[in-house]
Amino acid sequence: MKLGMEGKTAVITGGSKGIGLETARLLAEEGAAVLICARRQSALEEARADIAKTTGARVETFSLDVTDLSQIAQLPRVAKERLGRIDMLVNNAGTGTYKPFLEVTDEELQYGMAINFFAQFRICQRIIPLMVEQNGGSIVNVAGETGIMVTMPPFLSSCTGPAKSAEIRFSKILANEFGPHNIRVNCVVPGFVNTPERFSKWERELAKRHLSAEEADTERRLWSANNSMRNTRWGTPEELANLIVFALSDRASFVNGAVLVADNAMDKS
Repeated sequence: MKLGMEGKTAVITGGSKGIGLETARLLAEEGAAVLICARRQSALEEARADIAKTTGARVETFSLDVTDLSQIAQLPRVAKERLGRIDMLVNNAGTGTYKPFLEVTDEELQYGMAINFFAQFRICQRIIPLMVEQNGGSIVNVAGETGIMVTMPPFLSSCTGPAKSAEIRFSKILANEFGPHNIRVNCVVPGFVNTPERFSKWERELAKRHLSAEEADTERRLWSANNSMRNTRWGTPEELANLIVFALSDRASFVNGAVLVADNAMDKS
């Protein structure tokens, strides 16, 4: 199915790894021009070369810390300079803090809200005026299943879950407010996705040290065997990218304000 993205443009935060990278790759394959954003320029250059190798597409990059207001303020200008316009926005940057409630520090709480919900709010607030001006656009905010369910150890979510819940509600509010401007806003909620950077973070927080490959594999198998994972499996970044790109496309023109959960029927009881 062709999604009609030839000549369109997209900005993707958290675009150098995992779900963001695969979303950028698929958009490029569909003919869109993409600007990928992430903190480390070296990771962006690796991602650009990777996408170019597999698609032949030209990819723009912008080193962006989504918790830094001064850098966020530059994003609309940089995007317009590099792409000409902004048809699509994917707010994918984010992380999780997997610690017991009483161990979460104030710094972790503030950072968790800043990199997750505050970043999406601030970036949308700066990009949407450009979409209003051009009379249309499509946005996907990527949240996480800790926003709709309580998870068992080691994915304790007292810090991350509220931020992800806010992203979900925020997306529905924006869809309602800016639908009349031909701007669609949807929220994709991944279940547990096999991304190395996310795994390494929760492994460190769980064990308070780096785990060997064998130890990490054991922990993942134990987690997958608990009740919430008994009928499902880990997802892949490519599977989430398929959903995100479809939600961005005109093929999903009647999908607005939706919460699109992709978790292979994870048990939420």
